[in-house]
Amino acid sequence: MTGPADDGTVSVRYLVDDVATALAFYTTHFGFTPITTFLPAFADVRRGNLRLLLSGPDSSAARPMPDGRRPQAGGWNRIHLIVADIDTEVARLRADGVGFRSDVISGPGGRQIVLDDPAGNPVELFEPAGS
Repeated sequence: MTGPADDGTVSVRYLVDDVATALAFYTTHFGFTPITTFLPAFADVRRGNLRLLLSGPDSSAARPMPDGRRPQAGGWNRIHLIVADIDTEVARLRADGVGFRSDVISGPGGRQIVLDDPAGNPVELFEPAGS
């Protein structure tokens, strides 16, 4: 879908437990830039063409579905951030107390690891092969 508002930005919504904590996590650890902040319900941040919407428990995105289910954080779908040196990034994040779901694994396209943001949403760091 394209149109007048299509500037190449890809938006991903993450449900989070605490918007201020998530905002600090993404700006501090991954260099995202804040766009708008409506604490405690919502904030969005940008890194390149990725706009990450951080929706807290008080946001409209967290309202129950008609069948009563409540949207929640977590799962395995994730944002995928390319890094030049995965070992250095992992060491830096571990020193900052960030928790990981896995160890670094290697595949034909490169190396990857999955970590959790403060609400339990996964973030994949990926170092392409040959970088």
